[in-house]
Amino acid sequence: MQAVSIAEVAKRAGVSTATVSRALSGRGTVSPARKQAVLDAAAALGYVVASNASSLASGRTRNVGVVIPFLDRWYFGQVLEGAQLTLLEAGYDVTLYNLAGGTRARAQVFEQFLLRQRVDAVLAVALELTPHEIARLHQVGKPLVCIGGVIPGVPSLGIDDLAVSELATDHLTGLGHTTIGFIGGKPEVDSDFQLPVQRFDGYRRSLQRAGIEFDPALALYGDFTLDGGYTAAKQLLGAPGRHRPTAISAASDEMAIGAILAARDLGLSVPGDVSVAGVDDYVHSEFFGLTTVAQFPYRQGVEAARVIIDQLDHDRQSPSAISLPHELVVRSSTARPRPHSSPDKTSPGG
Repeated sequence: MQAVSIAEVAKRAGVSTATVSRALSGRGTVSPARKQAVLDAAAALGYVVASNASSLASGRTRNVGVVIPFLDRWYFGQVLEGAQLTLLEAGYDVTLYNLAGGTRARAQVFEQFLLRQRVDAVLAVALELTPHEIARLHQVGKPLVCIGGVIPGVPSLGIDDLAVSELATDHLTGLGHTTIGFIGGKPEVDSDFQLPVQRFDGYRRSLQRAGIEFDPALALYGDFTLDGGYTAAKQLLGAPGRHRPTAISAASDEMAIGAILAARDLGLSVPGDVSVAGVDDYVHSEFFGLTTVAQFPYRQGVEAARVIIDQLDHDRQSPSAISLPHELVVRSSTARPRPHSSPDKTSPGG
């Protein structure tokens, strides 16, 4: 079948080819009535804008590069889905760059792929970009937006990781728990924006405000995985010679779910013997009845995409730091400690 030309669309709509170009590209002024006439004509004729012709005329590709450190984790999939669907509705394609290959893959992306005329803008998810990487993108006029923390001079969207961990632990102290374990990530793992450190500091700050002495033996590493949370919780709940915590605050829901499974394998009830709280509102958290602090990653992707669209289509600049919402979601994994489970006088906080 022969491709429909822009001249045919113009003839059917009763306008000039220049008006068709402006109406379909979204650039330039076209009256609502004429724009609708062009859209109706294009739809009736099956006309599709040729991407190469559009980019030659405008210098734009209608494509946004999304750079993520992992593809197989729930958080990144949710962010990507929110961003992609929002950009798609605005007429943008998405090119995904997965940096799971390590430093070599990262260098290739930032030194080669993103600098070619393939994308109009870049969305970096949970990546603390270096000054050199930022400068290289700005040199070639690529708008840049990031999710996960604040980067000076770059529109940045993120939750307060210290505050979300503090809120989860506050919930446990508010229920009356005074011996609270913590499962987090090693500072050197997933270190962008110091997320493991921030969530550990939130736990400690909550204990301090509640007048509970911090016990280093109750803080273990789970590496933000279900298996890691399971192993750490087995140590917290099953090690002899130490008073067992009546609650666990985990820095992610996957670790918290691992803790629930470990408690059950040890013959402990949740929340009867031990309460468990997490952070994320992971896809399976409701199934496990997990109390958590939701951070809405899908919405994060949507908001970041809107910032990019504002810059590209409307030349509107966003604030350098945009705080995203979080919310405590209370389910069945937390409750007040049983009277016989409260710590004795020699335990921390007793």
